[in-house]
Amino acid sequence: MVLGVKDRKIKMRAITEERATQIEMLEKRINYKFNRKYIINRALTHSSYANQYGLSYIEHNERMEFLGDSILGFIVSEHIFRKYKTKPEGKLTKIRASIVCESSLYKKAEELGLGDFLLLGNGEEITGGRERPSMLADVYEALIAAIYLDGGMDCAKDFVLGELSDTIDLTVKEGKIKDYKTKLQEHLQADSDVTIRYRIEKEEGPAHNRSFLSVVYVNDNKAGDGQGKSKKEAEQEAAKSALTALGVRL
Repeated sequence: MVLGVKDRKIKMRAITEERATQIEMLEKRINYKFNRKYIINRALTHSSYANQYGLSYIEHNERMEFLGDSILGFIVSEHIFRKYKTKPEGKLTKIRASIVCESSLYKKAEELGLGDFLLLGNGEEITGGRERPSMLADVYEALIAAIYLDGGMDCAKDFVLGELSDTIDLTVKEGKIKDYKTKLQEHLQADSDVTIRYRIEKEEGPAHNRSFLSVVYVNDNKAGDGQGKSKKEAEQEAAKSALTALGVRL
């Protein structure tokens, strides 16, 4: 029997007892209890799972990633704007970029073990989707959106700042606004004249949530690669990868 749209929605919201137990475990980790469990279930549902089981685009987390990205950006922007009153716009922009980048969100998602709660299609499961940095960063954004949709902006703000305020303060205090491209250039050109070139090798994902793969070449030899939600972020991650390969302390 082919389920209609309404039937599929009902099926998606009919959370099993086992799934409810998993969600409860996550709620304890994030210190937030959802009033509407289907919202967090959707946030943890990858498009590959929805496609495999004939669910529509409104029943996986891509739209929630889009919303969560905006909410996260706003909360962090407001926080640093109010707290660091002497910082100019350029510094605030760099602080925010350092906090909301893929690597930062991936680290937080990994700390929460979000990969354990994902609903994935068989293909993504086999290829290691649960550990993929870009996927975990995306689901972290979807989680923020889920909290916002369920409890409002105050709850979302409590979660984000509870997770990230210490990281923000440390970034400002220690000046850890990472510019890996500059660091790579300074390291390589200290002793010799080299050519450093970045190339976007791959773009994927919907228009509102693109993912870019950048490769950095040193004298036409591949030195590192990295992914990001913008070309600049991907290039920074590629430079970071190259520095790590060279044994440079970051």
